[in-house]
Amino acid sequence: MKIKIASVDSVIIYFGEFISKDISNKVKSVYSYLKSLENDSFIEIIPSYTSILIKYDILKYDISSITIFLKNELKNIKNEDFSSNKLIVVDTFYSTEVGFDLQRVALNANISIEEVIKIHSSKIYDVFTIGFLPGFAYLASVDDKIITPRLNSPRKKIPKGSVAIADSQTAVYPCDSPGGWNIIGRTTFEFFDKSLENLSPVCINTQIKFNPISKEEYTAQGGKIEF
Repeated sequence: MKIKIASVDSVIIYFGEFISKDISNKVKSVYSYLKSLENDSFIEIIPSYTSILIKYDILKYDISSITIFLKNELKNIKNEDFSSNKLIVVDTFYSTEVGFDLQRVALNANISIEEVIKIHSSKIYDVFTIGFLPGFAYLASVDDKIITPRLNSPRKKIPKGSVAIADSQTAVYPCDSPGGWNIIGRTTFEFFDKSLENLSPVCINTQIKFNPISKEEYTAQGGKIEF
């Protein structure tokens, strides 16, 4: 764990250079602890894959004092086990009707579309970080068999609720947005909710499981096929 200066009012705690479950757990453990302190001097605490950015009140801390404070607070923190955290099941309609790249993922993996669906929906995914858009949760890791590179040319508009894969990660677009991920299905689950303090029911301590549903079930939930 290393603490580095980001700017006059912020520092970054680094836990490693590569994305992994172990480093993710370290990030989550420290993030949870820092939030529990309820320190009014911390303006923002922003976790990512391998680090945490802390923006602080420069009237209460300077670079030296914030560094000393964090080192003292964090030196005895132990990794928590996040495997039993809140699990959210996301009903998903997997189909080439809404999954524009479902066939592409299958061809890339040299397997059938049915196998892609089975593999993608059989795993419980950890939320590594949230970014790009409010409620856009980066979930990892997909099974090695269905790792698929991003599109060469991003689409100008991806429909809200699109379930996607990019390299070893998967995600759901919380709103209409440009994007270069491979779209394999769609859900009506709301990943963005402006009535919530964090703007989403999903956070880094959440896990996601995709549940395949039929076209009839999807449309009964208010899902749309056309776009």
